[in-house]
Amino acid sequence: MGRTMRRDLASMLVFCVWVCSAQRSPALASDVWYVQAKPAVVAQEISFANGDTRLVATAYLPENGDHLPAVIALHGASEPTRSAALYRHLREGLPAMGIAVLIYDRWGSGESSGNRNNADYEALADDAIAGKNALAKFPRIDPKRIGFWGLSQGGWLAVLAAARDKDTAFAISVSAPLVTPEKQMEFATTNLLTVRGHSREDAERMLKARRAWIGYLNGTTSRAQALDEIRKAESQPWFDLAFLPRASNLTTDPEHSSARKEMAYDPIAALRKVKVPLLIIYGGEDPWVPVPQSIKQLDILSKQQENIRYAVVADASHEMMLPARETMAFDAKTMNENAPQAPGYFMLMASWLDRQLHR
Repeated sequence: MGRTMRRDLASMLVFCVWVCSAQRSPALASDVWYVQAKPAVVAQEISFANGDTRLVATAYLPENGDHLPAVIALHGASEPTRSAALYRHLREGLPAMGIAVLIYDRWGSGESSGNRNNADYEALADDAIAGKNALAKFPRIDPKRIGFWGLSQGGWLAVLAAARDKDTAFAISVSAPLVTPEKQMEFATTNLLTVRGHSREDAERMLKARRAWIGYLNGTTSRAQALDEIRKAESQPWFDLAFLPRASNLTTDPEHSSARKEMAYDPIAALRKVKVPLLIIYGGEDPWVPVPQSIKQLDILSKQQENIRYAVVADASHEMMLPARETMAFDAKTMNENAPQAPGYFMLMASWLDRQLHR
């Protein structure tokens, strides 16, 4: 077995041991046999600014070592704070590999200031770049080996941050499709209605309402048509699953609506601008993302850009969990508690990171 393969295997095993150990709660173990995990992780709270917005973060570093590489975590749409379980594998597993990680509260969440409704994708990506610049000033951090990680919407943002920052070392995008947010939401809401027992006709009515709303935002449908379809949808039992605004909240200024810009975002345009190593991971059982369509795009793009690597993790959900009976729950409690479980995901990421950071 070669030196590189041994090192990759060691890194994967360390990462998986840390992640698996994170599934148990020390509070449930008797003091008689409980032992503090080793190596220890040093946590340090910091704050940094992106324009007028103050963001509060925690940096997690291994207890020992200098010239450390680091990862900046970007948020999924429903996991805006540092405390979300989604980030636990990063703050515990990466320091065990000798990699620091910075996790912060998003605009208007936790201890960070600002209003999320005023932050577009570019602003959110720039938050991560500001966090990267703040972490780069730590004496133990190697500023030339800092990259971005994100899941779902955070995956789009990780790629966008890497495209906007010339000093990025790498980026990892998990469960972020290569279609516009609106196409992704059409796919997801159709599956959501189906999973919850609604009919094909219900899904078609829902899509008609969404398309009338998006058409109004884009100037191809009248406000009266959009209001009519949304009001029809409001009377249906599936309305809360459609991710639509209520008629009473429909904007009167579609041209300047934040939803218009967000729903039209082109993730491929950002991906084409990324020159650093990029890893893209999908789950094989993800009802929120059109994975086959994304892989088809990557088959083409990876032949044009040698920096792209991608993989599909078998039996993994959107959050890299091991799905049993998929309900597509998205309530706050569930989203705050969801966390990766799939061994293939941990091994893929750990192996790829090790190769990028030690080549």
